[in-house]
Amino acid sequence: MTNGRNGAGLAFGAVALVVVLAGCGGSAEADASNEAAAVEAPTRVINVVVERATPGSFAEDIALTGTVQAARDVMVSAEEGGVVRELMVDLGSSVQEGQDIARIDDSVLLPQVERARAEARYAEDTWQRRRRLFEDDGVGSELAYLEARLLSEQAAAQLEVMEERLLNTVVRAPYKGVVEERLVEVGTMVSPGSPVVRILDVNRVTIAAGVPERYALDVRPGARVRVSFDALNGQEFEGNIQFVGSAVNPRNRTFPVEFSIPNATGLIKPEMVAEVSLLRRVVDDALAVPQEAVVRLTEGDAVYVVRTEGDQDVAEARYVEIGLAQDNRVTITSGVAPGERVVVVGQQGVANGDIVRVVEAR
Repeated sequence: MTNGRNGAGLAFGAVALVVVLAGCGGSAEADASNEAAAVEAPTRVINVVVERATPGSFAEDIALTGTVQAARDVMVSAEEGGVVRELMVDLGSSVQEGQDIARIDDSVLLPQVERARAEARYAEDTWQRRRRLFEDDGVGSELAYLEARLLSEQAAAQLEVMEERLLNTVVRAPYKGVVEERLVEVGTMVSPGSPVVRILDVNRVTIAAGVPERYALDVRPGARVRVSFDALNGQEFEGNIQFVGSAVNPRNRTFPVEFSIPNATGLIKPEMVAEVSLLRRVVDDALAVPQEAVVRLTEGDAVYVVRTEGDQDVAEARYVEIGLAQDNRVTITSGVAPGERVVVVGQQGVANGDIVRVVEAR
């Protein structure tokens, strides 16, 4: 019996020893495996696109919304009263300066002109007789001589007035343009000052816009301006500011500016909405980068600059100060030196000290 218990104990001890040894062997193998994994783990390399910070001229524009106006837009009115007897132009037709537009009944005015003409002839004949008698023959009084001259001059002036009124029974175009509206028809009774037609001169158009008052020191006549129209698929035109208002509109705190551009094709129409870019200032030797290159870190705005360490490129975070912004680009006033490579694509996945691979350099 004793021998049996001793044998069982020996067997149990042998099994326990095997288990312990097996455990020790497994721990050693695990440590070796971890060390190998640590040695063979690949270093993270991030692909980036960079752009060199190159000094250059940087222009800042003021974005405005403007409205198109015709260079000249006039309601042509009748200067004499009467019934419209004839209209010589159609809606939308082109007219030349001085071209006849409408004719007003002159049947009442014509006899008055003939009477004035007869009176002027009679007064002139009387004056010539008085003059010859008084100056050549010394016949008659000086008072009669002066009265005859005065009556002749008055009659001539009256005739001139009546003839001018007769001419004014024909309404004429004041300038070259297009008939935009026809406000009367044949048979319409008009009085002096009644509008007859509206004529637009659209060979050149004027763009009017309001500039916020904070730019009052930056806008002067002659400033460069670009304008485009959504209605014309973004077609762009250039000009220069011709008028800068002296007063600020109290309702929207803007002051007016105006400039004109050619419109020989007639594509630009009055009252169109214009997208205006007014040049505010130009900075020379500015370092400009895409706006998306700037990231927000704990201490402020920063960019990642790629510098070379040995045979590797490393990303370095640089806190920067931002200057002007225009067309999705910003200027860097401090933090980046000319010629340095700034990460412009991939910056959101980069951390300070990361190894990077430059896949494209702009």
